Amino acid sequence: MLKNSFLLYSVFAFSSLYADSVGSLLFHGNCTTCHNETKTISAPSMVKVREHYISAFSKKEDFVKYMSIFVANPSEKISIMLGSVDKHGIMPHLGFEEEALKEIVEYVYDTDFTKKHSGHSN
Repeated sequence: MLKNSFLLYSVFAFSSLYADSVGSLLFHGNCTTCHNETKTISAPSMVKVREHYISAFSKKEDFVKYMSIFVANPSEKISIMLGSVDKHGIMPHLGFEEEALKEIVEYVYDTDFTKKHSGHSN
């Protein structure tokens, strides 16, 4: 499995030379399955998620650290979005590798999902 993950990550990294950032590719290839950028459907929108996390962790380093911890091992105990957990349930464990998760979370921090951006789907 590690070999397949490395291969997938390498393909994304190589493609990023010609397209979007690695974070954008990983985010749009994985997270938008449940998290629409601007609309809450089966999970909170990324606009809402980003707002909650930036309100709690304004420094990028803190934002990335805490969101990475939560996404790596989702738990109601450490969720900062309990209303969303009540409505949608806790997100599943997705098994992202640490470096891929960091790329995704940095992309979320840096991206205003209400405006046109790399990989924008709305």
